[in-house]
Amino acid sequence: MAFTWDLVSLPVIWAWSVLIIDNVIRIIALFVVPRNRRPTSGMAWLMAIFFFPVPGLILFLIIGSKRLPKHREQKQEAINHFVAQVADREEREVITPATQLQDGLDSVARLGRTLGAQPMLSGNKASICIDYEDSFAQMAAAIRQAEVFVHIEFYILVHDTTTDDVFQAMREAVERGVEVRVLLDHISAVRNPGAKRTKKSLTDMGAEWDYMLPVRPWRGEYQRPDLRNHRKLMVIDGKVGFMGSQNLVDSSYNKPANRRRGLHWKDLMVRVEGPIVLGLEAVFQGDWYLETDEYLNHLVDDDIEVDHSGELECQIVPSGPGYAGENNLQVFVALLYTAKRRISITSPYFVPDGSIMNALRAATARGVDVELFVSETGDQAVVYHAQRSYYEELLKAGVRIWMFKPPYILHSKHFTVDDAVAVVGSSNMDQRSFGLNMEISMVVHGEDFVCDLDQVNDYYRENSRELTIEEWDKQPLRSQLLDGLARLTSALQ
Repeated sequence: MAFTWDLVSLPVIWAWSVLIIDNVIRIIALFVVPRNRRPTSGMAWLMAIFFFPVPGLILFLIIGSKRLPKHREQKQEAINHFVAQVADREEREVITPATQLQDGLDSVARLGRTLGAQPMLSGNKASICIDYEDSFAQMAAAIRQAEVFVHIEFYILVHDTTTDDVFQAMREAVERGVEVRVLLDHISAVRNPGAKRTKKSLTDMGAEWDYMLPVRPWRGEYQRPDLRNHRKLMVIDGKVGFMGSQNLVDSSYNKPANRRRGLHWKDLMVRVEGPIVLGLEAVFQGDWYLETDEYLNHLVDDDIEVDHSGELECQIVPSGPGYAGENNLQVFVALLYTAKRRISITSPYFVPDGSIMNALRAATARGVDVELFVSETGDQAVVYHAQRSYYEELLKAGVRIWMFKPPYILHSKHFTVDDAVAVVGSSNMDQRSFGLNMEISMVVHGEDFVCDLDQVNDYYRENSRELTIEEWDKQPLRSQLLDGLARLTSALQ
């Protein structure tokens, strides 16, 4: 009889155990999840955990915290302090006075500096390139002029047929005694075709290189796996720099799925000269120290002669989980509120938070013309549908939406405010770029530069079609459902 009772009681005990565990998880989540988190994000996580307690908890433990490991945060604080000291000591003579900036921009520059950006510096030159292969040709040519060092940092960096000239230039530089250092994101490296070939090429040429944010628990290297270093930059001798949205890889990313669809990426890179190049170098040196524990001395090298003859004022804004605030988001929002006449935004992944949407609605309400350039097709289904979920709000607010035609993914990331202010860089206008990725943006003050970007926007417009509210109202119910569900998942940050 006892044996029979035990057999009957086991399912009951198991059911009660599961019920208790589920409720304990839910109760603990109420205390842990909302802390220091956006309400939308906290609510999304709580819903996931309440509906699926154990899977939700496991997912939260893996990607629920955007904090870097403590030792990395301490190193980030150390390099931020070092860079700030160098900026104050070495660049005081080229820090742009507030009186030289247009109304509102001086306060934005001060905001950026307070959040961890570098000073607004005068005397810079910048040229834009939107030809994918020509960008690599310019980089290779600059590397072949290097005399002291070449520093390269890309989210995706692959040795393939398209990038071969850059790799050959790197090899030639090493052979003539130039220091070549390379950083590439670890997860993107192992996910993209050509990882072994790239690793072998870098090692064989004799370059110093390392992975950024490696996820190798067996080596004691671990943080949230989707915290990534998304920056794209290159510095040659502290005199010439490149930065923007383009990865160092073929325009198809060498992925069979992209090739089957005929997809190619359209990007924008900026070649810079002047004091701002040392701003790019400061970002590289910080990331190099984070990954290698090696302090570099190029920032304090008195032998670097910087050209100050340019007419642009520029400010480098690094951002990421290593900074106390969402630097790029706060600077972007502040700039949008300074607009008096027009705003043009290009972002391949436009999944804004409430502050961006409020800034755009406020802009159109006060008579500012706002336009948004996006891709008509997408390469990431969830992000693509999450982005689409904002189109109705934007259209009703008076934002004009231009969709770049397939088979191209418009991957450029930049925006202009009125006639003299622009931002270019690696940062999308989405919650991942604002809160999870390490990004780099450059604020530029200069009418000539904005005029050049206007010509780029004209090219986008010629190769896009405008989305209207009438067309949007005809979308099928299935698309509305997918867009809405994707929007909910975007809050799980």
